[in-house]
Amino acid sequence: MQVDDTGIEGLKVLTPRRFGDARGFFAETWNARTFADLGIDAVFVQDNHSLSGAPGTIRGLHFQTPPQAQAKMVRCGRGRLFDVAVDIRRGSPTYGQWFGVELSAENGRMLWLPEGFAHGFQTREPATEIVYKCTAFYAPEAEGIIRWDSCGIDWPQAGDPILSDKDALAPPLADLDSPFIFEAAT
Repeated sequence: MQVDDTGIEGLKVLTPRRFGDARGFFAETWNARTFADLGIDAVFVQDNHSLSGAPGTIRGLHFQTPPQAQAKMVRCGRGRLFDVAVDIRRGSPTYGQWFGVELSAENGRMLWLPEGFAHGFQTREPATEIVYKCTAFYAPEAEGIIRWDSCGIDWPQAGDPILSDKDALAPPLADLDSPFIFEAAT
Protein backbone atom coordinates (compact mmCIF):
# COMPACT_ATOMS: atom_id res chain seq x y z
CA MET A 1 0.00 0.00 0.00
CA GLN A 2 1.42 3.35 -1.00
CA VAL A 3 0.49 6.19 1.37
CA ASP A 4 0.85 9.81 0.27
CA ASP A 5 0.68 12.77 2.62
CA THR A 6 -1.73 15.57 1.70
CA GLY A 7 -0.38 18.31 3.97
CA ILE A 8 -3.62 18.21 6.00
CA GLU A 9 -3.43 16.16 9.20
CA GLY A 10 -5.38 12.91 9.00
CA LEU A 11 -6.20 13.15 5.28
CA LYS A 12 -4.39 10.47 3.22
CA VAL A 13 -4.16 9.30 -0.38
CA LEU A 14 -3.82 5.52 -0.52
CA THR A 15 -2.88 3.42 -3.53
CA PRO A 16 -3.32 -0.33 -3.08
CA ARG A 17 -0.98 -2.70 -4.90
CA ARG A 18 -2.50 -4.27 -7.98
CA PHE A 19 -1.68 -7.74 -9.20
CA GLY A 20 -2.40 -8.03 -12.90
CA ASP A 21 -2.35 -10.55 -15.68
CA ALA A 22 -4.10 -11.10 -19.01
CA ARG A 23 -7.49 -11.26 -17.23
CA GLY A 24 -7.17 -7.87 -15.53
CA PHE A 25 -6.10 -7.15 -11.95
CA PHE A 26 -6.76 -7.88 -8.29
CA ALA A 27 -6.37 -5.29 -5.50
CA GLU A 28 -7.13 -5.44 -1.80
CA THR A 29 -8.92 -2.15 -1.07
CA TRP A 30 -9.71 -2.75 2.60
CA ASN A 31 -8.00 -4.81 5.28
CA ALA A 32 -8.58 -3.77 8.90
CA ARG A 33 -5.16 -5.00 10.05
CA THR A 34 -3.23 -3.24 7.24
CA PHE A 35 -5.12 0.01 7.72
CA ALA A 36 -4.73 -0.06 11.51
CA ASP A 37 -0.96 -0.28 10.92
CA LEU A 38 -1.35 2.92 8.85
CA GLY A 39 -3.17 4.67 11.70
CA ILE A 40 -6.64 4.17 10.20
CA ASP A 41 -8.66 2.28 12.80
CA ALA A 42 -12.11 2.42 11.24
CA VAL A 43 -15.22 0.32 11.53
CA PHE A 44 -17.28 0.74 8.38
CA VAL A 45 -21.05 0.33 8.63
CA GLN A 46 -22.26 1.47 5.22
CA ASP A 47 -21.07 1.39 1.60
CA ASN A 48 -22.36 3.91 -0.95
CA HIS A 49 -22.15 3.87 -4.74
CA SER A 50 -23.24 6.68 -7.06
CA LEU A 51 -23.24 7.13 -10.82
CA SER A 52 -23.01 10.51 -12.52
CA GLY A 53 -23.87 10.41 -16.20
CA ALA A 54 -22.27 13.61 -17.46
CA PRO A 55 -18.75 15.02 -17.10
CA GLY A 56 -18.68 18.23 -15.06
CA THR A 57 -21.18 17.01 -12.47
CA ILE A 58 -20.30 18.26 -8.98
CA ARG A 59 -21.66 16.52 -5.91
CA GLY A 60 -20.90 18.16 -2.58
CA LEU A 61 -19.53 19.51 -0.40
CA HIS A 62 -21.24 17.22 2.13
CA PHE A 63 -20.65 16.07 5.71
CA GLN A 64 -22.58 14.71 8.70
CA THR A 65 -22.46 16.38 12.10
CA PRO A 66 -21.60 14.63 15.39
CA PRO A 67 -22.67 12.31 16.87
CA GLN A 68 -23.45 10.88 13.40
CA ALA A 69 -20.21 12.19 11.83
CA GLN A 70 -18.73 9.98 9.14
CA ALA A 71 -15.19 9.14 8.18
CA LYS A 72 -14.99 7.90 4.58
CA MET A 73 -12.80 5.78 2.34
CA VAL A 74 -13.47 6.96 -1.23
CA ARG A 75 -12.50 5.41 -4.56
CA CYS A 76 -13.60 5.52 -8.19
CA GLY A 77 -15.18 2.35 -9.56
CA ARG A 78 -15.52 3.49 -13.18
CA GLY A 79 -14.43 6.58 -15.07
CA ARG A 80 -12.50 9.45 -13.56
CA LEU A 81 -13.24 12.13 -10.97
CA PHE A 82 -11.58 14.97 -9.06
CA ASP A 83 -12.17 14.23 -5.39
CA VAL A 84 -12.02 17.03 -2.80
CA ALA A 85 -11.86 17.28 0.99
CA VAL A 86 -12.18 20.56 2.91
CA ASP A 87 -10.94 20.75 6.52
CA ILE A 88 -13.82 22.04 8.67
CA ARG A 89 -12.34 21.26 12.11
CA ARG A 90 -12.37 24.40 14.29
CA GLY A 91 -8.88 25.11 15.63
CA SER A 92 -7.15 23.18 12.86
CA PRO A 93 -4.08 24.93 11.41
CA THR A 94 -5.52 24.01 7.99
CA TYR A 95 -9.16 25.01 8.65
CA GLY A 96 -10.88 25.91 5.38
CA GLN A 97 -8.09 24.49 3.25
CA TRP A 98 -8.91 21.96 0.59
CA PHE A 99 -7.09 19.07 -0.99
CA GLY A 100 -8.00 17.51 -4.33
CA VAL A 101 -6.82 14.36 -6.08
CA GLU A 102 -7.78 12.56 -9.26
CA LEU A 103 -9.31 9.17 -8.54
CA SER A 104 -9.95 6.84 -11.45
CA ALA A 105 -10.70 3.22 -12.15
CA GLU A 106 -7.32 3.15 -13.87
CA ASN A 107 -5.10 4.65 -11.12
CA GLY A 108 -6.81 2.80 -8.23
CA ARG A 109 -6.16 5.61 -5.73
CA MET A 110 -8.37 6.07 -2.68
CA LEU A 111 -8.86 9.05 -0.36
CA TRP A 112 -9.22 8.59 3.41
CA LEU A 113 -11.25 11.37 5.04
CA PRO A 114 -11.50 11.32 8.83
CA GLU A 115 -14.42 13.01 10.57
CA GLY A 116 -14.32 16.79 10.26
CA PHE A 117 -14.00 17.11 6.49
CA ALA A 118 -16.54 18.19 3.91
CA HIS A 119 -16.39 15.99 0.82
CA GLY A 120 -17.26 16.50 -2.82
CA PHE A 121 -16.18 15.59 -6.31
CA GLN A 122 -16.41 16.59 -9.96
CA THR A 123 -16.79 13.96 -12.67
CA ARG A 124 -14.27 14.03 -15.51
CA GLU A 125 -15.74 11.34 -17.80
CA PRO A 126 -19.23 10.11 -18.73
CA ALA A 127 -20.77 7.43 -16.53
CA THR A 128 -18.36 7.94 -13.63
CA GLU A 129 -18.99 5.88 -10.51
CA ILE A 130 -17.79 6.66 -6.99
CA VAL A 131 -17.77 4.01 -4.28
CA TYR A 132 -17.15 4.81 -0.62
CA LYS A 133 -17.25 3.26 2.82
CA CYS A 134 -18.63 5.20 5.81
CA THR A 135 -18.09 4.79 9.56
CA ALA A 136 -21.61 5.98 10.45
CA PHE A 137 -25.03 5.37 8.98
CA TYR A 138 -26.68 8.03 6.82
CA ALA A 139 -28.63 10.38 9.09
CA PRO A 140 -30.64 13.04 7.21
CA GLU A 141 -31.05 15.12 10.39
CA ALA A 142 -27.24 15.38 10.64
CA GLU A 143 -26.61 16.42 7.03
CA GLY A 144 -24.35 19.39 6.46
CA ILE A 145 -23.45 21.05 3.19
CA ILE A 146 -21.14 23.81 1.99
CA ARG A 147 -21.45 25.58 -1.34
CA TRP A 148 -19.12 24.06 -3.93
CA ASP A 149 -17.62 27.41 -5.03
CA SER A 150 -17.06 29.00 -1.60
CA CYS A 151 -13.76 27.35 -0.61
CA GLY A 152 -11.44 28.46 -3.42
CA ILE A 153 -11.33 24.99 -4.96
CA ASP A 154 -9.64 24.88 -8.33
CA TRP A 155 -12.15 22.59 -10.04
CA PRO A 156 -10.51 21.16 -13.18
CA GLN A 157 -13.51 21.50 -15.49
CA ALA A 158 -14.42 25.15 -15.97
CA GLY A 159 -17.90 26.42 -16.72
CA ASP A 160 -21.25 25.84 -15.12
CA PRO A 161 -21.31 22.48 -13.33
CA ILE A 162 -24.26 20.13 -13.19
CA LEU A 163 -25.60 20.39 -9.61
CA SER A 164 -28.51 19.13 -7.56
CA ASP A 165 -30.88 21.83 -6.29
CA LYS A 166 -29.63 21.15 -2.75
CA ASP A 167 -25.98 21.64 -3.74
CA ALA A 168 -26.76 24.79 -5.75
CA LEU A 169 -28.50 26.40 -2.74
CA ALA A 170 -25.94 25.40 -0.10
CA PRO A 171 -24.54 28.12 2.20
CA PRO A 172 -20.91 29.24 1.84
CA LEU A 173 -18.05 28.06 4.05
CA ALA A 174 -17.92 31.54 5.63
CA ASP A 175 -21.38 30.92 7.15
CA LEU A 176 -20.46 27.54 8.68
CA ASP A 177 -20.52 27.23 12.47
CA SER A 178 -18.56 24.00 12.45
CA PRO A 179 -19.44 21.37 15.07
CA PHE A 180 -16.02 19.72 14.61
CA ILE A 181 -13.06 20.42 16.92
CA PHE A 182 -9.49 19.76 15.81
CA GLU A 183 -7.50 17.35 17.94
CA ALA A 184 -3.83 17.05 17.04
CA ALA A 185 -2.48 13.53 16.65
CA THR A 186 -0.37 12.37 19.54
